[in-house]
Amino acid sequence: MEFNRFIFKQKIMTIKILPLFLLLLMGCKKDTTPETDNHGTSGEPKLEINHPKIAPVQHATFVMTWGNQVFYVDPTGGKEAFAAQPEPDLILVTDIHGDHFNVETLQQISDNAQIIAPKAVFDKMPVELQVKTKMLSNSEGLSFNGFDISAVPMYNITEERKNFHEKGRGNGYVVSNDGYRVYISGDTEDIPEMRNLENIDLAFLCMNLPYTMAPEAAADAVLDFEPDKVIPYHYRGRKDGEPFYHDVEKFKSIVNSGNANIQVELMDWYPKG
Repeated sequence: MEFNRFIFKQKIMTIKILPLFLLLLMGCKKDTTPETDNHGTSGEPKLEINHPKIAPVQHATFVMTWGNQVFYVDPTGGKEAFAAQPEPDLILVTDIHGDHFNVETLQQISDNAQIIAPKAVFDKMPVELQVKTKMLSNSEGLSFNGFDISAVPMYNITEERKNFHEKGRGNGYVVSNDGYRVYISGDTEDIPEMRNLENIDLAFLCMNLPYTMAPEAAADAVLDFEPDKVIPYHYRGRKDGEPFYHDVEKFKSIVNSGNANIQVELMDWYPKG
């Protein structure tokens, strides 16, 4: 009799413990749901939350890989200049000058890319490039695959330089995603619109006399709008009729002396220079 009671109690305990054991087992089971390959359930691209990776090409030309999107900025140098780079999703063109806008390069690399450019650039494009291009004027913006693209002014303010870059002709750009904001200056001096920028995480600053500004002016502007990180680029100018490379180490020293929290990264923009 006692033995039968013992067996009955054991069965009751088994019935109580078994569901708990099954729940624990299910919690430990590895999720076998197939990965979405960077796409959500709606089929839209699912952006990775990370910072952009920068690959300088030359002077004003660079590649920015950000999540699953690839941006080309002012592509020049022909298709061979981008042989080691992934194909672009979006191409940003800032101005009409040859170190920013090269028709042949755009024709060679833009098969599957959207182009954004100011009207002055659009007007100089052949029709096959115009159909791929969205025009943006200063202070206009649009969205592209989860990124916000804003066109910002770039121009000269020094009297003897105003003919180089007229206000309203070209675009700088602010590209943002998930709260991270990248500023691309294009050809400009240290204009009020630059100094009034806010919450910039990464800034690209030009500096080349006589066309834009000196490293000292660029550094002074940076200390005003305080990006978290700045990369000097576009620093080949002319002096006494010859190519001249501005002192980006000096730029870095001025910035870090004024604000040690701003990171200055120097990159190789002139591999043949």
